[in-house]
Amino acid sequence: MPRRTATMLASTLVLICLLIAGVLIPVPYAEMSPGPTVNTLGEARGEPVLRISGRKTYPTDGHLNMTTVRVTSADYKMNAVEAVYGWLAHDNVVVPHDTLYPDGKTEEESSQENAEEFSQSQESAKVAALGELGIPFTTRVVVATVVKGSPSEGKLHAGDVIKAVDGTPVTEPGDVAKQVTKRKPGQDVEFTLVPAKEAAEAEKAGKEPTTTRKVVVRTTTSEEGDRAIVGIQAGTDHAFPFTIDINLADVGGPSAGLMFALGIVDKLTPESLTGGRFVAGTGTIDDKGEVGPIGGIEMKLVGARKAGATHFLTPAANCEAAASDTPEGLTLIKVRTIDDAMTSLAKLRAGDTRSLPGCAKG
Repeated sequence: MPRRTATMLASTLVLICLLIAGVLIPVPYAEMSPGPTVNTLGEARGEPVLRISGRKTYPTDGHLNMTTVRVTSADYKMNAVEAVYGWLAHDNVVVPHDTLYPDGKTEEESSQENAEEFSQSQESAKVAALGELGIPFTTRVVVATVVKGSPSEGKLHAGDVIKAVDGTPVTEPGDVAKQVTKRKPGQDVEFTLVPAKEAAEAEKAGKEPTTTRKVVVRTTTSEEGDRAIVGIQAGTDHAFPFTIDINLADVGGPSAGLMFALGIVDKLTPESLTGGRFVAGTGTIDDKGEVGPIGGIEMKLVGARKAGATHFLTPAANCEAAASDTPEGLTLIKVRTIDDAMTSLAKLRAGDTRSLPGCAKG
């Protein structure tokens, strides 16, 4: 066999072996790519994303799109060829697996955490929207979780409204622990509460629950051994004067909070927030209306522009990263609060685009 032919054959065999190894050998990476966007003013799978009943609503136009990121699952084993392709693809990002799934979280654990964050973001969006509009609502302290095997199991239940502990009224979650830890381990604590079912029925009827009951729970010792506990985590819940349902499946995480809040405001006010424009955005939101940073901003910008967005509401903390690679035709608008977003949307409606707060590169 001629030397040149032998060399080419050997090189081909080496290349084939490398390709096979690249396909078979897993690498500790995961991939992020642009996900779908959903208009919070529109429908998803034939159902309104936002449905408000018990309060007058108004027609809307334009778009207020929430944006998403697709990620490979926690259990997916990426190979070297896929990693290289992801690095070369402009719209995708390959990151260490632990960046997306820290502490060895399973797919099920990650999905559960994302679902909980998504649920909380919806609640905060409602609070922020009603707060922005000056619509009063009730905030109450509730049992958020009950630790399995704790003294509270079977006596207290998630959703129970805590009115007082040992006769002392509570107005925020921290008050519960404060009262419980006044006891020594082994002593009883008396909770005055409204059972979750009765509280839900009263809220549905648009009334304040009037019936309370007392439940006595014996304390035990904390793991640290230095204080009394009963095995619950207190949280806050809100009773709204009308019903706001957010219907969106297969989405997780907290990053849609801002866009949900703006969608609610738009439906409850006569004037269109967007003036018919296609606005997309992202950002967590808390009960005070403050907008927080999110992950995968570059992917969300790409997804928004592909969907047709011309303006993108960008959390201030993500501005520098967003400005470093903004798709052509997409204008970034920096926001720190829902007030910022409302102000910028008013400028956009008026055509005052020059004074919109933008994002600068680092």
